[in-house]
Amino acid sequence: MAGSDAATPAAPDTVKILIAGGFGVGKTTMVGSVSEIAPLRTEESLTSAGLGIDDLHGIEEKRATTVALDFGRITISDELVLYLFGTPGQQRFWFMWNDLAVGALGAVVLIDVRRPESSFAAVDFFERRGIPFVVGVNGFHGRHPYPAEDIREALALPEHVPVLLCDARERASARDVLVALMDRVIAEADEGDGSGQLTPPVR
Repeated sequence: MAGSDAATPAAPDTVKILIAGGFGVGKTTMVGSVSEIAPLRTEESLTSAGLGIDDLHGIEEKRATTVALDFGRITISDELVLYLFGTPGQQRFWFMWNDLAVGALGAVVLIDVRRPESSFAAVDFFERRGIPFVVGVNGFHGRHPYPAEDIREALALPEHVPVLLCDARERASARDVLVALMDRVIAEADEGDGSGQLTPPVR
């Protein structure tokens, strides 16, 4: 209204976050559990064509897989909205990770303790590109047989990388992992230029 002294609310910052990890670690589940909108999914049924290509050891019950990406959104606060992009897990789709990483400020690397080696490549991907990440240890069936520090040691992660026990099925648990990631992203921005401004890393 003309002449009004009321300030127009500022638009919230929007931040691109990747949810990454190996095949069958719970990426699609996490995006779906935490997204405030109906998530976009590009899942296809596993078929006999994938036999000998997709490693189903330990996840024999898996029936579908992401072939492009998952997409969701979550509002952290009035000032911050996260756009979530779940990466495909099979090795033959890893070429897409480079495109998905463009403009990303941070990532969650999900780990399945039954098959931790399936997420080694994701850890290496973000370390090499200087993209801040946290590790979420997804407790399948609600079980966490190993403490976070044992996981850190097994993955040879430095102390500044948070390792959190989580359940990708639970919204509150997934949200806690995302909040921890944003804390790290903001801390690194402060250390980098002192401004705390969220800007994508230079590729």
